[in-house]
Amino acid sequence: MINIHNLSVSFQGEYLFEGITFQLKAGDRVGLVGKNGAGKSTLLRIISREQEYDTGQIATDKEVSIGFLKQDIDFVKGRTVLEESYQAFTEIKKLEKQLEEINTQLAERTDYESDGYHQLMVDLNEIQHQYEIHGGYNYQGETERILQGLGFQREDFTKVTDTFSGGWRMRIELAKLLLQNNDILLLDEPTNHLDIESILWLEEFLRNYAGAVVLVSHDKMFLDHVTNRTIEISLGKIYDFPKPYSKYLVLRKELREQQLATQKNQQKQIEQTEKLIEKFRAKASKASMAQSLIKKLDRIDRIEVDEDDNSVMTLRFPISVTPGKVVVTAKNASKNYGEKEVLKNVSLLIERDSKTAFVGQNGQGKSTLAKMIVGEIDFQGKIELGHNVQIGYFAQNQAEYLNGNKTVEETMIDAADEKSRPRVRDILGSFLFRGEEVDKYVRVLSGGERNRLALAKLLLQPFNVLVMDEPTNHLDIKSKNVLKEALKNFTGTLIVVSHDRDFLQGLTNKVYEFKDHRIKEYLGDIDYFLEQRNLQNLGEAEKKSISEKKPVEKAKSGKEAYEEQKKSKSLQNKLSKTEAAIHQLEKEIKEIDVELAVNYEKTISQSNFFEQYESKKNKLQKLMTEWEQITLQIDELN
Repeated sequence: MINIHNLSVSFQGEYLFEGITFQLKAGDRVGLVGKNGAGKSTLLRIISREQEYDTGQIATDKEVSIGFLKQDIDFVKGRTVLEESYQAFTEIKKLEKQLEEINTQLAERTDYESDGYHQLMVDLNEIQHQYEIHGGYNYQGETERILQGLGFQREDFTKVTDTFSGGWRMRIELAKLLLQNNDILLLDEPTNHLDIESILWLEEFLRNYAGAVVLVSHDKMFLDHVTNRTIEISLGKIYDFPKPYSKYLVLRKELREQQLATQKNQQKQIEQTEKLIEKFRAKASKASMAQSLIKKLDRIDRIEVDEDDNSVMTLRFPISVTPGKVVVTAKNASKNYGEKEVLKNVSLLIERDSKTAFVGQNGQGKSTLAKMIVGEIDFQGKIELGHNVQIGYFAQNQAEYLNGNKTVEETMIDAADEKSRPRVRDILGSFLFRGEEVDKYVRVLSGGERNRLALAKLLLQPFNVLVMDEPTNHLDIKSKNVLKEALKNFTGTLIVVSHDRDFLQGLTNKVYEFKDHRIKEYLGDIDYFLEQRNLQNLGEAEKKSISEKKPVEKAKSGKEAYEEQKKSKSLQNKLSKTEAAIHQLEKEIKEIDVELAVNYEKTISQSNFFEQYESKKNKLQKLMTEWEQITLQIDELN
């Protein structure tokens, strides 16, 4: 589908990556990984033809379509969710407009015998044919299915996109992309704004996707469940293995250990040869032998060990005084935004040193309750903090509160007090802001760098209760692991809002699920919650019932699945075309029946009337038989 050869990209004289080569084929589901700033998003932009490259070649098959989900989106104001989603079908919408214009003309004109009227009928037939081929009769149902899978309710379909948060608008953009049926899907952090249920749905969708998928994600579990290949960008090179992320890490480690062992043996041989050269060089009779050994040494292909980029932030949260046994109590706490009810009569108790996760669908009140606990918003009911409770708070959009016109160092100094101000440089260094990095303006930082800076600010003041709302957004996998380890070692009380299953695994000992304006407590970690809610196996019951009825089939290769999808699409188009022809014939026969009823004598006196009438009926019968056969073929294929 696409070949990338010897590709290089540089910025300000330094190579982001140099001489990278790989191929993408149907069925490839590639996890593109690497630390923030390694060049993952740049590579996606290059593949999507949105960005130029310095040297190399990119070759694609003819008519390969590429869909790209970016981090920044721009919607036209005033469109509903459905209207915005329908923008995925540009060709269908164009044909719909043409059909509407022709039908308007046909309704207004009365010159039925003119060439112009005849041409309109010809155009109408041709455009209807194109409309059927492009799936014009199926796209609305498919749009609703995708939107519901991504968490939208039917009542949301008619709401204007302006009323939705950035996360929900990103879901609409993702829905548009999935509806386009592209040959190659490029997804840049698709799970950043999805809740656990929607992530599971997306996993299932991508696993069954017949084309090629390249996704950038810092969600290790999502990568493991979706991908069958991993490409890592590290220090300007790529490492490409046909394995999901966790298995790739094992292979990468084994390869490096083999390289080290081989390099060590080679180095021993080189040292022995160099000793012999020095020994023979001193003797005239052995000079020719020394020269021979020197040439042999020059011919040796020195083994290089793959470099590892192990630069990660170091993180240890400062703890303040010991609080009372109960740190947070809520009783009948409720929150409304105008007429929209978010939380109703919520009660909970959080004890000292506990680690609690807030999970559930977006919009169910997780972030709202976090804000209520830290006193950021007003609410009804009662929430009390315990004795000596001192809260550190990381908001979901914490990075947005940073002043873009300040430098990294100025941001920290302004937030520090007399005690912490001397440690600003040390804290920034532990978050990988070193040397000239501290003089960068916040506005030029990447999403991951802004998150690191926001985390660094937390270390300026000690606390004993930490409330974190989606802290892993934009953090690379290594940084997430460092953050998780720091939170596990945090001796205070933790409340974390997150949809990242891998991040939550083993981190918390209690889960609150937010649903239908209320919360439900689960005394265990995220795995226990998923087991209880059976979220991990949403589609398993249906699969099980199918597997009990049918013999186990051999898993299809990516190419087979791609061909099968093409065949299915062809049959669907054929079915739409047949249905349209049946509809047209039934309409014509009905019109003739009406004419017979109104003026029988005049109608049957027309030349070859009965032959034409019978011909239409026979053709209709033939089309009905074809329709049945195509339907059976589609059923067998599915």
